[in-house]
Amino acid sequence: MNYFSHETALVDEGAKIGRNSKVWHFSHICGGAIIGEDVTIGQNVYVGNDVEIGNRCKIQNNISIYDKVVIKDDVFCGPSVVFTNVKNPRAFVIRKSEYKETIVQTGSSLGANCTIICGVSIGEYSFIAAGSLVSKDVEPYSLVAGVPAKHIGWITKYGERIPKESEKKGFICSVYNEKYFVIDNKIKVEKL
Repeated sequence: MNYFSHETALVDEGAKIGRNSKVWHFSHICGGAIIGEDVTIGQNVYVGNDVEIGNRCKIQNNISIYDKVVIKDDVFCGPSVVFTNVKNPRAFVIRKSEYKETIVQTGSSLGANCTIICGVSIGEYSFIAAGSLVSKDVEPYSLVAGVPAKHIGWITKYGERIPKESEKKGFICSVYNEKYFVIDNKIKVEKL
C-alpha cells in the first residue's frame, strides 16, 4: 500500500488510491473510486463508486462525494461541502439512471458549507464562497457567492481578487507572472 489509511477508515477492495495520499478517521472509500496522488481525505468523508478525484486535492472533513462527481487536480473542498447527484430525489423512487455529472475543474476552491447542485461545471481556478448554493455553471477564474450563487468578481490562479478597476487594463499576478484581463465577461490570461 503506497498511501496512508487510518485504522478507522474503510477502503473497499478495488478502490484506486494514488501514492502519498492520506485517508483519515472514519472515512469510507467505495471500491470503484479513483483517487490521485498526494490527496488528503479528511475525517468522516464518503467517496462513492463512480467518483474521480485528481492529484493534490484537499477534501476536508464531513464531505460526501456521490457518484458522477469528477474533481480535477489541485481542488480544495472546504469542510462540509455538499454534492448532489439527482435533481428531484424521492426516497421511494429509484433514480440511479438519472444521476447528473458534476465536474470541478483544476485549481478550484469550494468554501466551507457550500452546496453544489448536480449537473454543473465549476470552471478552473474559480472560487466558491463559503455557504454558497451553486445551481449553474461557473466560469473559470470566477468568484461566486450567495444563495443562489452569483458572480461577484474575478480571481487569479494564486487566489487574489482582481480589482474592478483592473479588469480592462489588466491585473498582474507577481507570484505566477501572469496578466489577467476581462474581455466579453471572460478571463484572458497572458504569461509575462
